[in-house]
Amino acid sequence: MTVQDEPMVIVGAGLAGAKGAEALRQEGFEGRIILIGQEPERPYERPDLSKDYLTGASEKEKIYVHPEPWYADHGVELRLSTRVTGIDTQNRLVDLERTGPVRYDKLLITTGASARLLPVPGADPHREYYLRRVEDSQQLRFILQSAHQVVVVGGGWIGLEVAAAARAAGAAVTVLEREELPLLRVLGREMAQVFADLHRDHGVGLRCGVQIAEVTGHGRKVTGVRLVDGTWIEADAVVAGVGTTPNTDLAADAGLAVDDGIIVDEHLRTSDPHIFAAGDVANARHPLLGRHLRVGHWANALHQPAVAAKSMLGIDAAYGRLPYFFTDQYDVGMEYYGHAGPGDYDKVVVRGNVDKREFLAFWLRNGVTLAGMNVNIWDVTEQIHALVASKNRSTR
Repeated sequence: MTVQDEPMVIVGAGLAGAKGAEALRQEGFEGRIILIGQEPERPYERPDLSKDYLTGASEKEKIYVHPEPWYADHGVELRLSTRVTGIDTQNRLVDLERTGPVRYDKLLITTGASARLLPVPGADPHREYYLRRVEDSQQLRFILQSAHQVVVVGGGWIGLEVAAAARAAGAAVTVLEREELPLLRVLGREMAQVFADLHRDHGVGLRCGVQIAEVTGHGRKVTGVRLVDGTWIEADAVVAGVGTTPNTDLAADAGLAVDDGIIVDEHLRTSDPHIFAAGDVANARHPLLGRHLRVGHWANALHQPAVAAKSMLGIDAAYGRLPYFFTDQYDVGMEYYGHAGPGDYDKVVVRGNVDKREFLAFWLRNGVTLAGMNVNIWDVTEQIHALVASKNRSTR
């Protein structure tokens, strides 16, 4: 493959960005690759920030995508602590805050997502804790060693994993969730109840169907959370896990199509033929599911960049992997393949022992398997993936 005069530029130096650079080299691209990141850390993976790294079970070096020398060894120009201020699509330029514009032949946007802030009086990012970057995990890891009363706002995956880590550290924990159950929109009532029971069995005070009125405190010291019904819950640490927002400002300002992420086709190409997007920020057309879907999980950030790199090089490729996510909480591990949102399915089929938390679950619509989950049963992921991918009806 010939060396191109203009570089391939990747904006966003997380897992997706690093894997994009890696894939370009694996596909034989020999030209310049510029990987630009706003954080001072070299690319790292985020799952452990709320799992093993948060609890102290793994060391920091394990979170990085590549060893430090990898970037120089593979000719990847890694520009950290660098903010991109704009994209000039007409002249194919990426504007950098301090060093001026960089020209690109093709551009890959992997800017990920940011944690949503609590939209209530008294909320202050300097008082409550959010978990999105490695420094957040480091700070929260230190706080959990001394905290006595922890309130977690939000019963999603991040919130529940933080709750498990806080309980492991010995803190009293209250989880506040506005829905009737944690994970209700993700898993549905039947399986959401499993995780609600799991946390209650481990001493978590799980309060569902509640809304927050304010975060209370003095200066930068938090003292608790007040609910709309007037109830005040004491806390010396408040952790907010109320979802994420895709970082689409650069794309929107550049005139790219944006709707809950950057709109891309199955080749991960945006509305501009020279610009691609992957990972948490990409709302991609899924050829198997027949719809656009933005999946803010590790697997997309890991695998989508390989397809984006091929497309950038003119190689025909489409991203058709099923959505996948996993969690580890207390003594329960889970993996999930597929997509079954609220209203998508009409039946949940369970095989195994739910009370012992060793089972498989399948979400069906008209006898078609939309998604499957294994809980504390291993070596079955390939079969679950194949079943969902083929829309097999055998679980009826």
